[in-house]
Amino acid sequence: MKNWYFLIIIALFFSCNQKETAPDKESSEEFDMYEFSEMAGLMEQFYAENNKLKQQIIKGDSIAPFPDYFLNIHTAVLTDASDRDDFFNEQAQKFIDAEKLIFEDAASNRADNFNLAVDACITCHQQKCLGPIPRIKKLYIK
Repeated sequence: MKNWYFLIIIALFFSCNQKETAPDKESSEEFDMYEFSEMAGLMEQFYAENNKLKQQIIKGDSIAPFPDYFLNIHTAVLTDASDRDDFFNEQAQKFIDAEKLIFEDAASNRADNFNLAVDACITCHQQKCLGPIPRIKKLYIK
């Protein structure tokens, strides 16, 4: 008889400690992943390319030719289409001109020209999208 009581107490103990979990509302909903707009993806490429370029300039290495895909800034789809206005188009051209100067001007001027290209990024982002500015500032060559 003592064994029965003991088994019942153990069974009650385990049944009380097991929580019946209801499906979590969040886990049952479909999870939406953020997708970059074409422009956001392009700017990620700009950042990666410029970070690599920065290291090459600092080391005094030779650099590859101007990457033609940078010109896609004029046609890439923005997250908010209304952001493609006169200001954006003007700043995009200033950015392209500054980037080309890095590749075309004398090697002795590359660091200064590189920083001008970073300035062009920041000038536009101060008006259009503030978020990436701290990250962009890390590109400066000191």
